[in-house]
Amino acid sequence: MESHTVFELRRYRLLPGGREPLISLFDREFVEPQEELGMRVEAEFRDLGDHNAFVWVRSFRDMEARTEALQSFYSGPIWKKHGPDANATMLNSDNVLLLKSAGAMQPFARNLQRKQETERPETRGIVIANTCSLAPATEGDFARFFFDRVLPIIQDAGARVDAAFVTEQSPNGFRRLPVREGETVFVWFECHEDEAGVARYRERLRQNADWTDEIYPRMDSLCWREIEVARLTPTSRSLCAW
Repeated sequence: MESHTVFELRRYRLLPGGREPLISLFDREFVEPQEELGMRVEAEFRDLGDHNAFVWVRSFRDMEARTEALQSFYSGPIWKKHGPDANATMLNSDNVLLLKSAGAMQPFARNLQRKQETERPETRGIVIANTCSLAPATEGDFARFFFDRVLPIIQDAGARVDAAFVTEQSPNGFRRLPVREGETVFVWFECHEDEAGVARYRERLRQNADWTDEIYPRMDSLCWREIEVARLTPTSRSLCAW
């Protein structure tokens, strides 16, 4: 599988009742056309805490490939035909983080390849996306702290960490699609089998004195605001699932 270095975490705020029509349209009309242009639709989610949110991740080989692929897709016949119907479900689509891998971990390396999608009986799992807002130019130190101190504890507690990102600071080469510029973030995705698995994980963390007394308070103190935690469930075509 071709290595991708640039990722978009996209969160759409939808009109009431718009999520299921958008997911149906997205999965039917938008997945393969994007991937034929070199993009990869890594993940699609429903947000358990917001019935009017659709969250997804796509990736690109690099920034130049991103610009070329987006230009081709959004000026092409598929978007021209179906884009208005997609936009009709949305209040806004500008909550987008442009990201890159935070370390040696290849994001979503456990994902199925698209050709394997129909081989699984169902998609399942709870995916938790954690977003840490940081002071400028501190993402490197935060990433080292995460991999050295945070990751071993959360993995030992039962989380399967599928990706860890920091902000991609390169200029947005496709201005037609805005991204959240001028921010510094660290984002990690953790996957759990089900709600019971999440509950066991959280209980293990609560019982870990290093976590409660030192690691989490330190991580929290490095963030400009409370860590944003989104509890997600994969859609039927999401490659990121349990």
